[in-house]
Amino acid sequence: MSDPKDQPDLPAEDPKVEAAQESQEETQAPEESTVTEVESELESAEESEETVSSDDTDQDDTDAEEELPDYDELDPQGMVSAFEELLKSGKVASIKPKVEALKKAFNSQFQEAFEQQKEAFLAEGGNIVDFHYSTPEKKAFSTLIFNYKEKLNNHYKNLKKDLQANLDKRLELIEELKGLLAIDENINTTYKHFKDIQDRWREAGPIQRDKYNTVWNTYHHHVENFYDFLHLNREFRDMDFKHNLDQKLKIITRAEELAQETDVSKAFRELQMLHKVWKEELGPVAKQYRDEVWEKFSAATKVIHDKRMAAQQEMEKSYETNYLQKQEVINSIKETTAQVKPTHQAWQQAIKKVQDLRNLFFEIGKVPRAKNQEIWDAFKASTRDFNKHKNDFYKQQKKQQYTNLEKKLELIATAEKYKDSDNFEEATPIMKRIQTEWKQIGHVPRKDSDRIWSEFKAACNHYFERLHNKRNAANKEETEAFEKKKALLDQLSGFKASKDTEKDLASLKTLLEDWKAAGRVPFNKKNIESKFQKSLDQAFGALNMDKMEAEMIKYDAKLESLKSNNDPRKLNNEKIYVSKKIDEVVQEINQLENNLGFFQNSDASNPLFKEVQNNIERHKENLELWRAKLNKLRALD
Repeated sequence: MSDPKDQPDLPAEDPKVEAAQESQEETQAPEESTVTEVESELESAEESEETVSSDDTDQDDTDAEEELPDYDELDPQGMVSAFEELLKSGKVASIKPKVEALKKAFNSQFQEAFEQQKEAFLAEGGNIVDFHYSTPEKKAFSTLIFNYKEKLNNHYKNLKKDLQANLDKRLELIEELKGLLAIDENINTTYKHFKDIQDRWREAGPIQRDKYNTVWNTYHHHVENFYDFLHLNREFRDMDFKHNLDQKLKIITRAEELAQETDVSKAFRELQMLHKVWKEELGPVAKQYRDEVWEKFSAATKVIHDKRMAAQQEMEKSYETNYLQKQEVINSIKETTAQVKPTHQAWQQAIKKVQDLRNLFFEIGKVPRAKNQEIWDAFKASTRDFNKHKNDFYKQQKKQQYTNLEKKLELIATAEKYKDSDNFEEATPIMKRIQTEWKQIGHVPRKDSDRIWSEFKAACNHYFERLHNKRNAANKEETEAFEKKKALLDQLSGFKASKDTEKDLASLKTLLEDWKAAGRVPFNKKNIESKFQKSLDQAFGALNMDKMEAEMIKYDAKLESLKSNNDPRKLNNEKIYVSKKIDEVVQEINQLENNLGFFQNSDASNPLFKEVQNNIERHKENLELWRAKLNKLRALD
């Protein structure tokens, strides 16, 4: 057997290659889930795996913390597409973490939808036994899980076959090596045959981990036997020993150089390769050098190990700081979730803030290995909770949008009802009101927004175009009426009474009739009415005629002006005003009549007595006038 110093253990573990046990499932695509299957189907896709290993691949145990995509942000169709891309990558053995994350995210969304549908089904009086729910995305995702399992199983089956084939090849080489001792041939030929076996051994590839040490020790046992055999020909043996010594000294020199390398991880990876070459590709050296070369190599290895240990300890300190920083990020996400206000704008701001926090989380760097899963789970939980609250808000918004849609459809129906109405006095306030209500209702689903707005806008535009056309025509008539009334006002302002009262009265009445016939004037020209009334008062005041008759003629003109305004409110106010004046005059008469009691013993020629009586008569005349005006007003009802 060879000296153990010529076969040193590698400083790091041999890598593990996962291999799946053969699947017992039938090779058919899965059917859609039933209610009894849905709880467990996605979880049943776990592969049962056995561990095998390779003897010729190395693994750096400083592997980086993998940043998995946030599949919770995707909808079910997006997750199906992401799964399809993963399977197209061809790296089925390395996508397991992403597949697990996808399964978890998809299952969470599907389960939520499943519960909602079940709740709605039961609320409508359905029997749970009859409930079934599936989606095209669910079926597609289940099929992809099936395909993934098939590819993974085939990969590991092929890997196991390769490992077994490599094992068989190495066992054959050992048998071939053993047979060299029994071959009767030239020593030069035998030595070349031996070197060929060594070359093929190095190229044979990995084998099962549990077979590795036994096979390697067996191989080196027979290598030692061959060297003992070469003792008969010291020239060949010494030449091989010298070659091995030269190569091992080069390895030692390189290991000592690596001890000065600032990139500790890089130095460690190369050291692993040096150990592999030492162990796999080089044979023994002369006995007197074995302890010396091994001790030098071990010393160089220890320096690198110590530096790596120190670097790892230093990194662990920074990792602890990263851990605390990542906890702060997670707490910030939780606070954002708790404090966001239930508005679209607030949620958009929160989404941007959480995205920035997520980016910061990944920028911070690694955490201690023991806390890696804990901090990752906490981060995923916080973002998942945020997304749930966000989705709940927008689901509620969507429900509200459909409620808003119903309200706006009602307003469209109202607009359609009144858009061709000729009763503009009734329709205009209604059309203005529904426009205000439309603005207050809020958003509707995006797919309906443009369509219903076009319908509503078209109906409103149709109505208000008709209204504006009518008003334009009315404005033209009102402008013409103003010009006529302006001429009549000029005529009235120039009126001078003659001695023929009847003729003057007839002229004023004719002028009044012409004024009435002229029609309404523009609103901003209404002051011409008060000017006309003032001029009319002056004209009648210049006539020698009955005051009552003159007042009623003027009042007829005033009523006509009020009627022309087409404002029932003003007519009603006038009625209230006249009724109030009647009450005031009646009270004044009663008060004056009570005052006459103070003059019971007075002579009728008493000036004060006469004044009171005259006041009573004057108020009675006014009372008659106001009552006549009220009768005129009532006649308009």
